Amino acid sequence: MQLYWHRRDLRTADNRGLATAVEQDAVAPLFVFDDEVLEHAASPRVRYLLDALAELRAAYRDRGSDLLVGRGNPRSIVPEVADALGVDRVVWNVDYSGLAQKRDEDVEDELDEDKVDSETVHDAIVFPPGSITTNAGDPYSVYTYFWKKWRDRDKPEPVPDPGADALVDAETLESAADSVQGVTVGMLPTLSDLGFDDPDADVISAGTEAARKRLTDFCEDDIYRYADDRDYPAREGTSRLSTDLKFGTIGIREVLAETAAAREGVGGERDESVEEFQSQLAWREFYAHVLWFNPNVVSQNHKEFENDIQWRDDPDELAAWKKGRTGYPIVDAGMRQLLVEAYMHNRVRMIVASFLTKDLLCDWRHGYAHFREYLSDHDTANDNGGWQWTASTGTDAQPYFRIFNPMTQGERYDPDAEYIKEYVPELREASANAIHEWHELSEMERNRVAPDYPEPIVDHSDRRERALSMFEAARGDD
Repeated sequence: MQLYWHRRDLRTADNRGLATAVEQDAVAPLFVFDDEVLEHAASPRVRYLLDALAELRAAYRDRGSDLLVGRGNPRSIVPEVADALGVDRVVWNVDYSGLAQKRDEDVEDELDEDKVDSETVHDAIVFPPGSITTNAGDPYSVYTYFWKKWRDRDKPEPVPDPGADALVDAETLESAADSVQGVTVGMLPTLSDLGFDDPDADVISAGTEAARKRLTDFCEDDIYRYADDRDYPAREGTSRLSTDLKFGTIGIREVLAETAAAREGVGGERDESVEEFQSQLAWREFYAHVLWFNPNVVSQNHKEFENDIQWRDDPDELAAWKKGRTGYPIVDAGMRQLLVEAYMHNRVRMIVASFLTKDLLCDWRHGYAHFREYLSDHDTANDNGGWQWTASTGTDAQPYFRIFNPMTQGERYDPDAEYIKEYVPELREASANAIHEWHELSEMERNRVAPDYPEPIVDHSDRRERALSMFEAARGDD
C-alpha cells in the first residue's frame, strides 16, 4: 500500500506524483491542513482550497475511496498515518518554496527513522529546477535565454487519471483514521474552523471541472487574440487559470496539451498568439527555478546593491494605495479589483507595483505582503518574481530608470476608461479624456467632473526624479 500526500495538486488527473504512487500498489490519499502554511494564508485562497478539496474528495468517493484529512503538523501526521495504514512508501509532489523544502526534508527524515520509503516528484512545472541551465551548468538569471530552451524542448504528455482499482477502499481509510489523532476521512473544516472569515471578494470557482472549462473556453477563441488583448484589462483576454495552477486543480501538462492542440493547423498571428501564452507559462517556471536556487528572495532583494535603497515608506501614502485612493485612476481601479475579486489583471499588477515602488518610493515587500493577503492566486515564486521585477531589485528585472507613467499606462491600455469605470464608480460619469487628464485638471474642474474622487496624492514627474536619485545613490553612481 502507498500513501499519497496532496498539497498544491488538488486533482487526480495529470498528477505525476499520484501516477507514480499507483504504479506500485493501491494508494491512500491524504491532505493535511498545515498550521505553518495557514499562517501565511488568506481567506480568498482558503475559500478556494476548501471548495477544491470538496471536489477532490468527491472524485475519490466516486471510485469507492475517500480523502484522509488531517490538521496540524505534517511532520508528525504523515508518518503516523503511514504507520496506521502500514504503507511501504509515501509519495508527494515537490513544492518550491523554502518553507516547503524544509518541511518536506523533516517529513522524509521522520519516515526514514520509521523505515518507510518516500519519493518526491516534480509535477507543478514542466522542467524541474536544474534541468534548464546555461552552458556552464548554472541556473539562468535572464528569462529570454531560459525561454528559448524551454520553448524548444519536447513537452511531456499528461499522465493518466487512476481508476478505482488503484485506490484504497474507504473502509480501510476509516480504520486507519480512527487510530490517528487529528485525522478524519472526508471531513473538511469550515473557514471559521481554520480561523478565517468569509472573504469579502467574489472568489473564482474552484476545482478541476471549473479549471477545465476555463481552459477550453480560452483555447476556443481568446488564445488566438492573446498577444494583442492580454495587456488590455477591459478586454478580459486572459485565461484566468492562475488560481487553478497555483492550487494544482489542473495539471500544467494538460494545459500545454490543450494549447498545443489549439495551435495545430493555424499560422501567422494566431500561431504567434498561442506561443505568447505559452511564454507566460514559461515565466511561471522561470520564477519557480529562481526561488528554488534563491529561497531568500522571498524577503530579500535579489540584487545585493539594492539592499542600500533608502525606501520612503510613507504610511499614509501606502494606505491610500491599498484602498485605491491615490488619485491615479488606473492604479485605483486595479487596487479595487483586487479587493472585490481577489484578482488583478496582470498589466495592472505591473502598473500598481511600479506606482508603489517608483512613485510612492515604498519597499516592494509592502506590496508583496498586501497581494499575499488578498489574491486568490498568490504564488510565492510568481508574486515575488513579479514584484522584484517591477521594483528593479530582482533577477532579469526592469532597469531602474524605466518607470511607468501611470497616466500614460491608463490611456494606452484602457483608452475608453472601461476598466477604470467598472471599478471606480466615482468616475463613471466622467469622460475618458477627463479621466486620463485627471492629474492636469484644476481643482475646480475635478470638483465638477468627479467631486468624490481624490486628487493625485503625489506628482509623478517629481517622484520619478526622486526614484532615479534613490536608485543611483544605492548603486553608488556619481
